[in-house]
Amino acid sequence: MKKIAFIGSYDKTDFLLYVAKIMTVLGKKVLIIEDDKNINEMLQELLSNNGYNVSSAYSGTEALLIHNKQIDLIVLDLMLPGKNGEEIIKKLKTINDVPIIITTAINDIDKKLDLFELGADDYITKPFNNAELLARIKVHLRKTNTDSKDIITIDDVEINKKSYSVVCNNKNINLSKIEFDILKLLMENNNQVVTKSILFDNVRGNIDSADENTLNVHISKIRNKLKKANPNKDYIETIWSIGYKFKN
Repeated sequence: MKKIAFIGSYDKTDFLLYVAKIMTVLGKKVLIIEDDKNINEMLQELLSNNGYNVSSAYSGTEALLIHNKQIDLIVLDLMLPGKNGEEIIKKLKTINDVPIIITTAINDIDKKLDLFELGADDYITKPFNNAELLARIKVHLRKTNTDSKDIITIDDVEINKKSYSVVCNNKNINLSKIEFDILKLLMENNNQVVTKSILFDNVRGNIDSADENTLNVHISKIRNKLKKANPNKDYIETIWSIGYKFKN
């Protein structure tokens, strides 16, 4: 656990933000499966310092022995000795169906789509930014916490995950499957920035090909449909060069 010390005066807002950050992840158990010793130890330190309870394995075989119902999320290297990442994704899911984030140096859209089909939930290319990895982990853990809720309501916007229906300002909104999934992801992370790369992967998981312009088009369509239902409010805020957030 990361320790924080305050000497003399301190900013109360910073302290409260730090406490809130730690409380959102406190007790969450992450399994790291990475054969590179340096990367494995770096990830252990990174996640431990951010409040996670961390276990690690250096091979797929070892991971299958460690994995259990108490694990909340898995960070999985694709290229492993013995059983590779592709082989063990399904086996891991049968033990405990938790989010799996793939890390790999392979940056190929077809490979990503294949991994999504196998059961992977996210994909990040090495070398990755530590802050982005932490953001992706938090998004998937929040999503897991809200998956049991069929209905999400924020202000006058309500989405039903079972019926794929959206209501804004008491008016039904017709969204495509991709638009619905993007809006759901934003609402599940209300008032939190969801990076373009995370949203982009969400789009790519639904169609054969996409680029940043495709994502921008979908965001624009969602905004326009919500704006038509309630002209007095902007629901989606652009965080320049980073991503978007749903605001209430």
